[in-house]
Amino acid sequence: MTILVTGGAGFIGSNFVLDWLAGVDTRDERVVNLDALTYAGNLANLASLAGDSRHVFVKGDIGDRALLDQLLATHRPRAVLHFAAESHVDRSIHGPGEFMRTNVQGTFNLLEAVRAHWMSLPGDERSSFRFHHVSTDEVYGSLAPDAPAFTEAHPYEPNSPYSASKAASDHLVRAWHHTYGLPVTTSNCSNNYGPYHFPEKLIPLMIVNALADKSLPIYGDGMQVRDWLYVSDHCSAIRAVLARGRPGQVYNVGGWNEKPNREIVHTICALLDELRPHTQGTYARLITHVTDRPGHDRRYAIDARKIERELGWRPAETFESGIRKTVRWYLDHADWVANVQSGGYRDWVQQQYGASTA
Repeated sequence: MTILVTGGAGFIGSNFVLDWLAGVDTRDERVVNLDALTYAGNLANLASLAGDSRHVFVKGDIGDRALLDQLLATHRPRAVLHFAAESHVDRSIHGPGEFMRTNVQGTFNLLEAVRAHWMSLPGDERSSFRFHHVSTDEVYGSLAPDAPAFTEAHPYEPNSPYSASKAASDHLVRAWHHTYGLPVTTSNCSNNYGPYHFPEKLIPLMIVNALADKSLPIYGDGMQVRDWLYVSDHCSAIRAVLARGRPGQVYNVGGWNEKPNREIVHTICALLDELRPHTQGTYARLITHVTDRPGHDRRYAIDARKIERELGWRPAETFESGIRKTVRWYLDHADWVANVQSGGYRDWVQQQYGASTA
């Protein structure tokens, strides 16, 4: 048995691959891992799988139709899990073209390759085949402070080039099911955090900057609210959807942890004060407020009752337990952090937040 994972060297994808191959029910199932190894794709995330015949890594792009056809024909996966995406709102504001190419055109290309493969399968294999699309809560837009959380029926109102590109990919996946019968599922998740998170997003950036005695930049007033999901919980949710999800259905995946960004940063500072005290005092002294980014959504919140009701999934981690594990992981993996902080990454941080982060 084999599954094909796209984007399996990125943050969520690599956590999923590691989780899959460690699982009691899936540890004997091979993973073909296709990743283009852009700036956020990192084979070091998968170092523990070196020499493991169950993990077949292929460097390549989902835009390469010939490669996709070859992989599907050679490995005949029973499922395709689509993680590959450009995923950073700030980067999409500065360069939206790459987001359209990967998230929209790339997903279309993958769907067409998978559709051709699926139609070639014999009866039993065809009926059990699944295509799972990993998406985001950002496709739903922004919520008012007292508005109900996003359900699967919430209208799409994307507000950034990134979220618009993901919304487009969601619509393609839905259309390929309704038009061609391709057995698809989609999950829309809230903000993930945890090990192997590239340090451009809020939580890893704050940890890495604090440990380097750099400023901790918070956009605007810092009261933008997000729901936070520990990445291993996201992996278990995808397992549940793949195993028991109904074709054509969407499942919202959240951590039931709504927190404003400012509170997140102060929590990280308090944990570092406890676990790695600084001789100059509390890490909170490094907090600075910077100009808010254009069109910054104020609140996201996920209603994850459908996946609990239909598939029996709930997150195992609270935010308190998950953030402690995350801070501890970064403290214990200084070599990983040093290796991902290339010159290109430092240039990006400098461009985005200004000289105060240097």
